[in-house]
Amino acid sequence: MNEPILELAEVTKEYRTGPVAVEALRGVSLVIDQGEYVAIMGPSGSGKSTLMHILGCLDVPTSGRYALAGEDVSTMDESRLAEVRNRRIGFVFQQFNLLATLTAWRNVELPLVYAGVARAERRERAESILGYVGLGDRVDHRPGELSGGQQQRVAVARALVTDPSLVLADEPTGNLDSSSTAEVLALFAELHAEGRTIVLITHEPEVARQAQRVIHILDGRIVEDAGLTGVTSAGRR
Repeated sequence: MNEPILELAEVTKEYRTGPVAVEALRGVSLVIDQGEYVAIMGPSGSGKSTLMHILGCLDVPTSGRYALAGEDVSTMDESRLAEVRNRRIGFVFQQFNLLATLTAWRNVELPLVYAGVARAERRERAESILGYVGLGDRVDHRPGELSGGQQQRVAVARALVTDPSLVLADEPTGNLDSSSTAEVLALFAELHAEGRTIVLITHEPEVARQAQRVIHILDGRIVEDAGLTGVTSAGRR
């Protein structure tokens, strides 16, 4: 049996502002298998973004255990964490986070620059993945010359250029119109069909319905897992 790609056990996250402590996550246990398409939903302040940051190794739990593909994240040093973030996880954000002065392919190649890939290979891979997301004729366009949906597809291409097994998307359709949202969701569906694991944060029910499994989080706890039977905030039974 394959190792789960993500496994959290009684994970808590506490933030302190002087003497005041805020519990963002409260004993979250969660297992996500390779190839799943999971949506995480919750109101503002529910802890869903904190959970995404921990899953993406952008933050660490206060207590509990997080294993990524069977490897305990707490044992990783900063160098290893940076490698994991750059090569094994593809990030897609609501704000696109594209550099306005760079062309589409130059934006997409950035993770490969950090990975030390030669320039000629970087351009080849960037242009190839832009073709995959339907922007083969826009490789030399800057973000300001692209629509919102096209900019998000550039961001998805950047997330995919290192061929990660896991894609984490934080409100990826939040700034898009309905037509562009449909395009991006169709792309995620295609990625899922190819076997990639996708974890998507959204507050939009119609977006969450595209996933095969929907997890609801409230006050730092998982209150419902619609993809599995008999699951509570304590995890799988």
